Amino acid sequence: MTDGPPPPDPYRWLEDADDPAVQEWTQKQDARYRAAADGWRARASAEARLTELSERLGARSAPRPAGARLFLTRSLPGAEHPELVVVEPSGAVRVLVDPALLDPTGGTTLEEWEPSWDGRRLAYQVASGGTENAALFVLDVDTGRVLDGPIDRVRRSTVAWLPDADGFYYVRRLHPALHPGEGQYHRRVQLHLIGADPEQDAVVFGTGRAKTQHYTVRTSADGRWLVVGAAAGAVPRRDLWIADLTEDRPDRPRLRPLQEGLDARSQPHLRPGTAPDGRCWLTTDLHAPRGRVVVTTPGAPTPDTWTELIPEDPQAVLEDFAILDGPDPDRPLALVVRTRHAVGEVTLHDLADGRPLGPVPVPPLGTVGKVRVAATDAHRAWFVHTDFATPPAVLCYDTRTGAVTPWPVPGAAVAEPAVDPADDPADRLETRRLAFTSRDGTTVRMFLLARRGGPDRPRPAILTGYGGFGQSLTPGYAPEALAWVRAGGVYAVANVRGGGEEGEQWHRDGMLDRKQNTFDDFHAAADHLVATGWTTPGQLGIWGASNGGLLVGAALTQRPASFGAVVCMAPLLDMARYELSGLGPSWTGEYGTAADPAQLARLLSYSPYHHVRAGTRYPAVLFAVFDGDSRVDPLHARKMTAALQAATGSGQPVLFRLERGAGHGARAASRRTALFADLLAFFADRLGLPAGF
Repeated sequence: MTDGPPPPDPYRWLEDADDPAVQEWTQKQDARYRAAADGWRARASAEARLTELSERLGARSAPRPAGARLFLTRSLPGAEHPELVVVEPSGAVRVLVDPALLDPTGGTTLEEWEPSWDGRRLAYQVASGGTENAALFVLDVDTGRVLDGPIDRVRRSTVAWLPDADGFYYVRRLHPALHPGEGQYHRRVQLHLIGADPEQDAVVFGTGRAKTQHYTVRTSADGRWLVVGAAAGAVPRRDLWIADLTEDRPDRPRLRPLQEGLDARSQPHLRPGTAPDGRCWLTTDLHAPRGRVVVTTPGAPTPDTWTELIPEDPQAVLEDFAILDGPDPDRPLALVVRTRHAVGEVTLHDLADGRPLGPVPVPPLGTVGKVRVAATDAHRAWFVHTDFATPPAVLCYDTRTGAVTPWPVPGAAVAEPAVDPADDPADRLETRRLAFTSRDGTTVRMFLLARRGGPDRPRPAILTGYGGFGQSLTPGYAPEALAWVRAGGVYAVANVRGGGEEGEQWHRDGMLDRKQNTFDDFHAAADHLVATGWTTPGQLGIWGASNGGLLVGAALTQRPASFGAVVCMAPLLDMARYELSGLGPSWTGEYGTAADPAQLARLLSYSPYHHVRAGTRYPAVLFAVFDGDSRVDPLHARKMTAALQAATGSGQPVLFRLERGAGHGARAASRRTALFADLLAFFADRLGLPAGF
């Protein structure tokens, strides 16, 4: 913090969750919340509708080829968690990891997983209580027996297998007892050999580097290349190093810069057998904020040696790139995934010269997930496709036939649009894309989900957004949106600055000293919905989570009269002290730091907690937080709840919903359904939704 006078902070006493006074306050808030929620007539029907819509989920990931096997996650009707399965060459399916069997209470989640290149072994990470502080295990795929683990202090670490599957590189945090105060944040790349003591794992990278570095590790399928990536928090830059493991011992790789010190994010793509003078492909946003593909060699990595293969599209963002075998074995192909104004598209290119060969047909107004291709015999590519009304479906593209076909997920529900058979065909749901102008003249877009037909009358509406860290909000199956629209409402998703929907510059235009652009874009989205007749301020609800919670918290305090109800989930709200808890220290590249006087002034210019004003007629507000949240501490919502309850002059409720045993991310299906049933019931009660769900 600075040496100047501290900003007003009357509710700092609510920061310590273990303080008896805070626990007493929380108990009173629990009682207040239960009393209010018991009066929401739509709770039961919302939960029933969400349960029905959620059971349509089947695919959770595209198949990941490894050896002759395919690995994927799927959801079965009634299951609390997705399960990880393997599909054998015979077509037989076996469950490898089922979180419900690991923990019948539903409190354990599968975080990350990676099969070895030959498909014989599987590294997987599980976490309990929503904390995302995972433990890593190794499974023998043939027998289903756990070979190794737990290895603790791995938080969604990437895993890079050695070619013989006898070990892997991974990322581990320092031991907090041995490194007090920094073990939460400082990470290192280590090599683990199966059966060895993790405490003796060799450190191959990370000693002495900045404590907020986020590392990734990858190996090529032939085991030759190790690539280490490093990004410092939200700073839009990634350094890359590469080592030739045929020349070095695995525990002592000589990592050479592939990209270092550049203001860019790049990702290498190496084919098996790439020679020292062979080609290495990079997807990069260097001098191309929407992304391009370049070619270089591992031995000559500097940008002046890069040759552009596929140029930047001025209207679409490069999302993924994969190399496939073509019908002609001497002419490999490239599959390129882009989002054009947040809508996914796929094109095919000649890998030799980047020449476009045409589009790969995918359904309209949807999202294309990560492409998966086998290391050998790579003529097929799998990816997940979804939209607002259709559950995720796996599609398979075959270069030999040029066809894109559905790939049925074994044992899971078939992904079909969620259509209510009682609807008249002319009254069914449709997705619109709207464009509007923000305060500074920038064109911003949003998706709107509603029943067919124009805005014939204002109706209860929910608007959401995110606007941070370069993360994009793209079309995806959302049971809560479908339930709301089926009940007669409107659901809108704003692609505001700070996200990645229009490339890296779009992100930078909504971070640090430009953060107000994010809020201005959101205000403009709300105004557009009102001006075009979709809703009215009293019928408009807004909601957001995490950084999206900061977004709606700022909207609430900057323009309280514009909304009828607000849901703020797992939010950042006290921007003067966000660095002191959770993962806050790693986010200074996105928001700035209170240690710098100029940056503190910027943070305080929009910090929602510091803009609560006594006597203001605030709309109804519901804060939803989770006691296992290790990213954003619930202290933000506690302080903001107390401030609003003391200040509001509207008589509208300010409620605090604390869920115990849950965290920031994944949770059991029944818990997610119960959470969103409460949120929809709150909106229905406050915005006047005429019918139940």
